Amino acid sequence: MRVTMATEAAPGRPANEDQVFHYQSVVGVLDGVTAPKDLETGCEHGPAWYVRQLVTHLKAAINDSPAVPLTRLLGSAIKRVTLDHPDCDLSNPSTPAATVCLVRETEYELEYLILCDSPLVVDRGTVTTVLADKRFERVIKRIREEALIGDVAIDSEEHAARLRVAADRKRLLTNTPEGYWIAAAEPVAAEHAITGRLPLTGPRAVRRAALLTDGASCAVDTFDLYSWRGLLDLITEHGPQELIRQVRHAENADSDGYERPRYKRHDDATVALCLFDEENQ
Repeated sequence: MRVTMATEAAPGRPANEDQVFHYQSVVGVLDGVTAPKDLETGCEHGPAWYVRQLVTHLKAAINDSPAVPLTRLLGSAIKRVTLDHPDCDLSNPSTPAATVCLVRETEYELEYLILCDSPLVVDRGTVTTVLADKRFERVIKRIREEALIGDVAIDSEEHAARLRVAADRKRLLTNTPEGYWIAAAEPVAAEHAITGRLPLTGPRAVRRAALLTDGASCAVDTFDLYSWRGLLDLITEHGPQELIRQVRHAENADSDGYERPRYKRHDDATVALCLFDEENQ
């Protein structure tokens, strides 16, 4: 497996709330959840700190038990992060959190784990498949539609007010059976991740796989710059950083968000591309 990666903080943001790593046979991208400035989180730390700690503990969990299921690796890492900030109110539903997308290469298969809205795009020759956590999409669809009508400018007071309402509504659904699951303070969330295995040999073998945060996947599902296969072709030929560059151009072209309504003018963007040897396929 050959891996190329790129991550970039949103322009003007001092800290990148995304993380990407390739450690042993595991590749992962994580996206910290940005909270509105006046939302009480119960924690003195922020999402950038949380994702850094989660990656650190994921690597430690891989060292301790490299062959256990990805859900157990993630659950262990989440539990370890809770020990890093014992004085914070981790029962607050707005405690720092992160989406997670992981893959692990074995001799014959590619294992994957997806938690919340960081998708995995897979090329299997004649078929391109997007693997995503549909629960999150389903639950926030109405919230997103009401918050992002496209009739007010990003960074306006009205836009900020709508985002606060959306955040309050989402927090009631966070890590609940009727809502969606995300890495935060409850290790049990890892058990609710979307998981599976794909072959790395034979006619249906995975040839390419891209792990994306929503700041990069927006090239397809927000800005319509490419099809999913076109996105894979772009980052294969020109590298992950080129995708981020094109996303920045699209964000700037619609800086007020009237044409492409979204929560933020710019978002942190992260891409990991995995290429597999065709001689085994």
